[in-house]
Amino acid sequence: MYSYYSRFLFCSFLLISACRGSLRLEESDHQIVLSSQLLAGPSPSTRGPYNFKTLTYGHGDDKNRSEYGKTVAFRTKTVDASKLVDLGDQADSRNEYWGFDPTIFPLNGRVWYPEGVGPFPLVLVVHGNHDPKDFSDPGYDYLGELLASRGYIMASIDMNFVNGGIRQENDARGWLLLKHLQVWDEINQDPENIFFHSIDMDNIALIGHSRGGEAVGHAAAFNKLSHYPDDANLTFDFGFNIRAIVAIAPVGGQYLPTGRFVPVENVNYMVFHGSHDGDVTAFQGLRLYHRLRFTDGNNYFKTAIYVYRANHGQWNSSWGSHDSGPRSDRILDLRGLLDPEEQKEFAKIYISSFLEYSLKQNEQFLPLFRDHRVAGGWLPKTMYITRFQEQSFKPLATFEEDIDVTTGTAVGVHLKGNGLAVWKEQIMPLRSRNRATTSASQVNQSVWLGWDNEDSELDASENPASFSISLPDTLGNSWDLTGDAHLQMALTPTLDEAKSKAGDSDNSGGSQATGRAMGKEEDPLDVTVEVRDALGRSATLILSDYGVIRPPLQMDILRRRDIEKRDYEQNYEFVLQTFSIPLSDFIEQNSELEIRRLSAIRLVFDATIKGSVIVDDIGISFLDEAFTAESMKDG
Repeated sequence: MYSYYSRFLFCSFLLISACRGSLRLEESDHQIVLSSQLLAGPSPSTRGPYNFKTLTYGHGDDKNRSEYGKTVAFRTKTVDASKLVDLGDQADSRNEYWGFDPTIFPLNGRVWYPEGVGPFPLVLVVHGNHDPKDFSDPGYDYLGELLASRGYIMASIDMNFVNGGIRQENDARGWLLLKHLQVWDEINQDPENIFFHSIDMDNIALIGHSRGGEAVGHAAAFNKLSHYPDDANLTFDFGFNIRAIVAIAPVGGQYLPTGRFVPVENVNYMVFHGSHDGDVTAFQGLRLYHRLRFTDGNNYFKTAIYVYRANHGQWNSSWGSHDSGPRSDRILDLRGLLDPEEQKEFAKIYISSFLEYSLKQNEQFLPLFRDHRVAGGWLPKTMYITRFQEQSFKPLATFEEDIDVTTGTAVGVHLKGNGLAVWKEQIMPLRSRNRATTSASQVNQSVWLGWDNEDSELDASENPASFSISLPDTLGNSWDLTGDAHLQMALTPTLDEAKSKAGDSDNSGGSQATGRAMGKEEDPLDVTVEVRDALGRSATLILSDYGVIRPPLQMDILRRRDIEKRDYEQNYEFVLQTFSIPLSDFIEQNSELEIRRLSAIRLVFDATIKGSVIVDDIGISFLDEAFTAESMKDG
C-alpha cells in the first residue's frame, strides 16, 4: 500500500512539473537599452516641495466604512444612477449590504491635498472591478502622496458599490466621475469649504485602473454630450476642462453605445499595461489609443507603454499579485513578476511626468514619451515598448482607408512592394478578448511585410526586398517640410522567422532557448530607411539607431502550461514600437537632399536574409522642440 501511494505521489509530481515547467522569461536587454540618463534633475517620482494632508468626503452615513460616515470633511448629495446600472438578481443582497440602491448612490472620495495657496490642478483616480467588500479606493495612496507633494489635489473615488458580479456598468463609472467633478466645482465656489478657490478647474485629469481605465474614456466622451446615448431621457450638463486621461491596464469595449466603441477626441491620453497581467490578459487600451483623434489644433499627444513582467493588481497597493482572486498563487505563475515597489515606481514616473505637461504645461519630461531610453537611470530595470503620436502628425500611410494595398492615406501617396514574400494589410490581433467583444483585435489595421532574400529571383545583394511610399511632387511644399520635421513610423518584427529557427518547438525551453529562437544570437533584424527627393538624391539611416527593434516579448502567466496553450492562441502581444527620425539626420548624410521635394520613403530589408515585420502609422510629425530636446541616436 505504501509503495503504491509513493509511486502515485511521484507520478503526480512529475505530471505537475511537466505542466508547469521552468520559469520562462525573456533575457532582458535593459543593461544596454537603459544604460543612459539624458534627462537632468531628480526623477518625477521624487516627493515635491509641498507638505500635504488627507481627508474624506461623502454622504456621511456609510454603514460599512467609518471614513465615509460622520467624520467626512464635507457632505455630498446622492445621485440617481438607475438608468445606468442594473443590479439584476443581485439587487436585494447588494442593497441590503450597502444600505442603498442605484437611485441613491453616494459620492464618496478620499483626498490628498497640498498645504499652501492654490489653485491646484485636480486629479481624480478610480479603481476597477474587484471584490466589493475588499475596498479598492485606498490602493492609490502612493499616487495621492506623490501628487499632493507636487502640487495637485488628488481624490481616489469610491465605486466599490458597483464592483462584483454585475455587468454593463462601465458607463456608470464614467458618469459617476463627472458627478464627482460637479461636487468639486461646487465646493470650489463655496466660501465655507476648505477648498474654496483652491481648485484649478481649468486643469483636470482623470486616471482609471482596469474597468476604471475604460471609464475615464467614457467620462471624456460624456463630458461633451448633452444626452446619455442609451436613453436620451437622461440629460448631461458637464463641459469640464478635462485635459488628460490615464488608463492603467484597462479593459476596452465593455461599454459599446449603439454597438460602437466610444469616440474620444482632444485630450492627452496615456495608457500602460503589463505583459504578465493575469486579469486583463490583452493590451485592450490600444483600442482607444488608435481611435483617439486630435481635431482642434491644440498640442495634444498620446502614448502607450507596454511593461514587461508587470501584472494587473500591483498598480493598486491593496490588490497586490492576486490578479485571479484569492487563489491566484494556485493559478498564476507569480515567480517572474516585477517587485511591487518597482511597478509602482514606473507608475509614479510616468503619471507624474504626464501630468506635469498636461496640467502644468511643464515640458521638462516630454522626451520620455518619445523615447523612454532617455530616462534609463530612473526606470525599473525591465523592458518597455512604447507608442507615441502627437497632434502635428500628418499620416502618409495608416492602412485604414480602403482595401487597396497600393494607396496611402494622404492624397496622391502610393505604396509598392519589391521582392516581398508577404505583403498584406490586416487587422492587428490581441492576445485575448474580453467578454463584451466578439473578436480579439486592436481595432486597427497595419501592413505585414515579409521577405526571403535567399529565395528571391532578384539579386538580393544589389536589390534586397523593400517597401516604398511614393509622395506627390507638391506634398513637401504644401506641408512646409524642413529638417526640423520627423519621419515617424511604428514597427515590430513578428515571430515567424523565430519559429522557423527554433523548429517550431513546444516552447518549453528556458530563456536561453527563447533567446536563440528569437534570433538574439544571430544577425539582429534591422531596417534601412531611405529617403529620396524629386531629383533622385537620396540618404539612408539605420532604424535601430532610433529605438529598439525587439520581437514580441513572450510570456507565460499561468502555472499550467497545458492550460495556457489551450486558452491563448499566442503567448505574446503585438505591440509596435514608435520610431521618430529627424529629417535633418538625412540631410547630414547628404547635404544636397531637398526635403521640400521629398518624393519617396523606402524601407529596405537588407540586414537579414529573411524576416517579417508589422508596420503602421507612417507619416511626418512636426514635433515641438521640447519633445526632441534629448536624443538617443548616439547613445
